[in-house]
Amino acid sequence: MSSPLDSAPVRSRGIGAFVVYGALGFLGGEILAAIFEIFIASLVNFPGGITALAKASSPPWWANASGLAGLWIGFGFSIASARGPRGLPRWPEQWKISRNDWMFVVLGVGAQFLIDWAYQLAGVHSLSKPVNHLFGDATGLSLVLIGALTTLGAPLMEEWFFRGFFFRALLLKMKMNSTRLRVVLSVSISALAFAAAHAEPTEFVGLFALGVVLAYLVYRTNRLVPSVLTHVSFNAVALVSLLIQRSGH
Repeated sequence: MSSPLDSAPVRSRGIGAFVVYGALGFLGGEILAAIFEIFIASLVNFPGGITALAKASSPPWWANASGLAGLWIGFGFSIASARGPRGLPRWPEQWKISRNDWMFVVLGVGAQFLIDWAYQLAGVHSLSKPVNHLFGDATGLSLVLIGALTTLGAPLMEEWFFRGFFFRALLLKMKMNSTRLRVVLSVSISALAFAAAHAEPTEFVGLFALGVVLAYLVYRTNRLVPSVLTHVSFNAVALVSLLIQRSGH
């Protein structure tokens, strides 16, 4: 196992600092998300206030949109913390595009179908609940907005945070003699964090498997574009499935 990431210079800030910055960014983002939701709920005079909003099985679109915005601001804090002379090494090729990148769109679609098939074999048939909760009662322009946020915005920010920041920090800062073990641990830990952050117990195994694939893509290509495209098409399949489901009612 080898990758251009292995040869990147390792600077002085330790792995512990990046773990702390990552945790602060994620928790801070969750707090900001709650603040944004409370503010907008009061602004629109949502019936029952924040208590009713928290219990709603189908939250209004603005609650989900503001929640994502708050979380992504927290991600931005973590990503920014990795910059500077003591942060992660510069990554000039992270957004480089290749003519063969279309293959990662196919990979994302295939991964979604494969994971769904594996769940069906295991007798799990309730995977649409988180998607329905996220889209809530969105229709028209609000549906387009939430669709764009979840199929484009979420993959971009999550890949930047979980792979561009957290996975690279683990890979470049963990001190151990075995490169293979360091890669395996970095991929596994970042995938665990990715799956746990979604707070969906039923989908945990599938999200972990996806996280492993995405981290390995970053490791092998030394770019973020492949994992972003895979993630985008993975989420797009879920969106199309939801639209088909709604059109049948």
